[in-house]
Amino acid sequence: MKPLYKWAGGKNKMLKHYTGEIAQLGDIKVMVEPFFGGGAMTIHMYQNNPTIETFVINDIKPELISIYRAIKDDVETFITEMSRYDSEYMPLDKEGRSQYFYQQRHRHAYEYQTLSSVQEAALLYFLMRTCFNGIWQINLNTNGRFGTPAGLLNERVSVYEEQNVREWNTFLQRVDMFSEDWKEVSDRYKDQNTFFFFDPPYRDSFTQYGGEFNDQHQQELIEFCNTLPDNCKVFLTNRDEGDGFFDRLVDGDKLNIKRVPVTYTAGRRKKTEDGFEAKPAIEVLIHTK
Repeated sequence: MKPLYKWAGGKNKMLKHYTGEIAQLGDIKVMVEPFFGGGAMTIHMYQNNPTIETFVINDIKPELISIYRAIKDDVETFITEMSRYDSEYMPLDKEGRSQYFYQQRHRHAYEYQTLSSVQEAALLYFLMRTCFNGIWQINLNTNGRFGTPAGLLNERVSVYEEQNVREWNTFLQRVDMFSEDWKEVSDRYKDQNTFFFFDPPYRDSFTQYGGEFNDQHQQELIEFCNTLPDNCKVFLTNRDEGDGFFDRLVDGDKLNIKRVPVTYTAGRRKKTEDGFEAKPAIEVLIHTK
């Protein structure tokens, strides 16, 4: 099973840096990911930790959760809709694909009330599979709804992977889903043998995903991690701006801070005469000792 779509800031490439910390989690029964995005960490834990009985996914964007609900509750209709997009989009040349993408984006923005919940979810999924670089943008030109521009439009076989969708359908039968504030969801599970994986919008992030998450919010999240009971484990990821922010706030008696050098290829790039250059940065992983 793989993430259903590209997601800027997704953790696929970072998982190799977390292996030692993951091995120390022990036998956990519940996993909660309150800033779900693409779900790379949840997939990894599903495939590698058989002690987990319940997975909890949450994202403040209800449109995103609607895709998972549709796949969980009515996968056959979802696949039928995606197959239709496939048959209409794939034969087109690049100009035709671009026109088709923006027609469908307009439909999602202004005609969504004519669609069933599964049809609306499949339409958004088509847009996310063909948009630019997994960036989530909302703008006024699209009625305050999904507004990311088209991507490279160079798909060769299909706009989606049916087998992966079906694997998600199987997995989602074990999942509780919410679209709420991160703390509302997290509070429900902090008295259980729970692993929390927090991947919030990063500090000073280009990709705000339609909602602000400022330093006050970051501080509230860190305080939640500081005060978790001993039966809970936590990972919290972010970017180190070099200002000592996390060192001042993290309870060093309960949590460690691991720093990993990375390069960003979307949103945080340096402009050069030849285009853009990947920008080096430091990721932090705050985790239970």
